[in-house]
Amino acid sequence: MKFVLANFKSYALHLLPYLEHLQKNLSQELVPYLTLFVPLLELGVCKSAGVALGAQNAYPAKQGAFTGEITLHALQELGISSILIGHSERRLLLGEEPKFCLEKFNFFKEHGFQIVFCIGESLATRNLGQNAVLDYLLGQLEGLDLSYPKLILAYEPIWAIGTGVSAQMDEIASTIGGLKQALKSRVKIVYGGSVQVSNADSILSLQEVDGVLVGKACLEPRALLDIINISHTKEFS
Repeated sequence: MKFVLANFKSYALHLLPYLEHLQKNLSQELVPYLTLFVPLLELGVCKSAGVALGAQNAYPAKQGAFTGEITLHALQELGISSILIGHSERRLLLGEEPKFCLEKFNFFKEHGFQIVFCIGESLATRNLGQNAVLDYLLGQLEGLDLSYPKLILAYEPIWAIGTGVSAQMDEIASTIGGLKQALKSRVKIVYGGSVQVSNADSILSLQEVDGVLVGKACLEPRALLDIINISHTKEFS
């Protein structure tokens, strides 16, 4: 099975009934490949979740005077050991610079977290051609320890996030394939950007792709289960 990662962003969600529905319909053999990145206020239910929950964001500190943030000790108390870093919405809307994303990576790596590190290009960069895209994406990975065994890269073209328009299959394959060739590493790379039930099979069938990062489509548990079931039929290359 390939990875299915779900980013619920800041949508209102009644997580307990959602999780109950998943638990009733999800085979236990699939659980290790599934992580739900839920809104901050929902993280407290994770101890009885039955599936891994992750933080969409955290400040790189053990604890302290960081108003409005969540830090390591709070996450550990909640049993959280997965985190999203570098999502384009945080880079663009909240001004998170590459240096800060790298600082977060190094901190949570030190504490053994599963890290999903997001990278992606704008439409303007995409229009410059594949070489420009790869140069830009590789720049976002500068300084990252790609040998970290709990690292998953998430390729999310910015122009495909929340738009309903996914990248074309040849664009996804060539970009992720190009990254893997350039990095010369065995790091897993998933695709995100308007992943839906209707295109999940095509995306997950690409041998270059190690899974999907699902956005708004995951708000409906039946849709997420459909994508999980599709991923169950696919294997890592």
